[in-house]
Amino acid sequence: MAEPSYEELKARVAELEKQSGTRRSGKLEFKVGEKGGVSVYGLGRFPVTLYYEQWIRLLDSSAELRAFLEENKVEGRLKLKEK
Repeated sequence: MAEPSYEELKARVAELEKQSGTRRSGKLEFKVGEKGGVSVYGLGRFPVTLYYEQWIRLLDSSAELRAFLEENKVEGRLKLKEK
């Protein structure tokens, strides 16, 4: 198999950069994996994967989580993104 030319490699890199640019749009994506876990893409560098029961527990405690985050934000203990 012949090695790709410089132009072909350059076109492939441009294509991959274009694809990666759409991933960083801030939009969350959800996928179900082979083992039944649900992954959320778009929160950070790596996906967050939990099973159904774990997602339900997390969603059920969303009010407590929000209160915890706000309390620690006021105390200055959380790392916040600079805008």
